[in-house]
Amino acid sequence: MRTKLSQFNFELPEELVAMYPSERRDESRLMVVHKESGKIEHKQFKDVLDYFEEGDAFIFNNTKVFPARMYGQKEKTGAKIEVFLLRELNSDARLWDVLVDPARKIRVGNKLYFSPKENPDENILVAEVVDNTTSRGRTIRFFYDGDDEEFRAVLKRLGNTPLPKYIDREPEPLDAERYQTVYAKELGAVAAPTAGLHFSRELLTRLEIKGITFADVTLHVGLGTFRSIDVEDLSKHKMDAEYFKILQEAVDVVNKAKAENRRVCGVGTTSMRTIESGVSATKNLKTAEGWTNLFVYPPFEFNIANSMITNFHLPKSSLVIMTCAFGGRDLIMDAYQEAIKEKYKFFSYGDAMLII
Repeated sequence: MRTKLSQFNFELPEELVAMYPSERRDESRLMVVHKESGKIEHKQFKDVLDYFEEGDAFIFNNTKVFPARMYGQKEKTGAKIEVFLLRELNSDARLWDVLVDPARKIRVGNKLYFSPKENPDENILVAEVVDNTTSRGRTIRFFYDGDDEEFRAVLKRLGNTPLPKYIDREPEPLDAERYQTVYAKELGAVAAPTAGLHFSRELLTRLEIKGITFADVTLHVGLGTFRSIDVEDLSKHKMDAEYFKILQEAVDVVNKAKAENRRVCGVGTTSMRTIESGVSATKNLKTAEGWTNLFVYPPFEFNIANSMITNFHLPKSSLVIMTCAFGGRDLIMDAYQEAIKEKYKFFSYGDAMLII
C-alpha cells in the first residue's frame, strides 16, 4: 500500500508558531513519547538527562549556519533584491547558486551591488547573474579581488541570519547566537539543525559527567529539507541533495554503543538522515562523505539510532514524515494533537520531542 502525503496533514493554529526561542536553551518544553507503551510525558528539555545512562550515545549534526541572506540593489533601477546563498559552486570563480526575490526582476546579465547595513552608500561587492537554474534560482558570480578569507569576511559582513520565512520579523542580535547550536563547527548550512538548539553548554557537561558519549556528524542543511512536497504518492518525491560527512571517530562511538545495546539517540532529522546514509553491510555505521538525497518515509527500517530528539514540524513536511516513520504514524499524529492541545510551540524556535 502506497504511503500518501495527505496522511501527514493536521490543522496547526498560527499562534503556536514560535517567533522567538525560549529564554534559556534547555528550558524549552519537552514531550517524551514512549514507542512501546504509547505513553506521553510533559517535561522540560533539561530533563532529557533522566532518560539516558552511562554508555548511551548522542549523535549531533555539527554543521554551522552561515549568514546566507543578503540584500543587493539592481543596477540602474536600484530595486532592492534579496539574495539567499545556497551553495558555492566554484571558489576560484566565486560562483554561487542562490535564490532571488523578487525573481521576475532578475535576468541573466543583471548586476547587483551590495552595501553594508551601516553604510548603504558604500558598494563593497558586485555580482553578475550568469544563469537561471529554477524559477527563483540563479547562478551568480561575485567580483572580488581579495583572497578567499577576505571574501568570506565580506560575505559575513553583508549577510543576515537566515531565519525561516515563517518567523515574520527582522533578525535581531540574539538570533546570531540562538539560531546556531552551541556545538556548531563545520560552516555550510543555510538553516539550523533545530533539535540541537535546545542543548546548552551546561546540559552537555551534565550529560558528559553522567558518562554519555557524543558523536559528531555533518550534514549541511539546505533549503531542500524544507521544500514543500507536491506529490500525493511519497515514492515519487525527490529530495534535494545535501553534503554530509561521517568520520571514524563518530563511527567508533556509535558502533560501541550499538554493540553494548545502549540507547543511541539521533539529535534531529538531519542527524538521522546522515547516519542512515552511512550504513554498512552489517547494519553498523561506517565512514562516508558525499551528497545524500535520502527521503525517509514509512515504512522505513532504521539501522543505527533507537531514540530520537526532534522539534515539532510543519504539516505534510519531510520532517514530520520522517518523525512518523521513526515513532509510528498513529502515535506521532496523536502526540501532535496533544502538543496542539497543550500549546507546545512549533518549528525552528519551538519545543522538542524525545521518542524512545
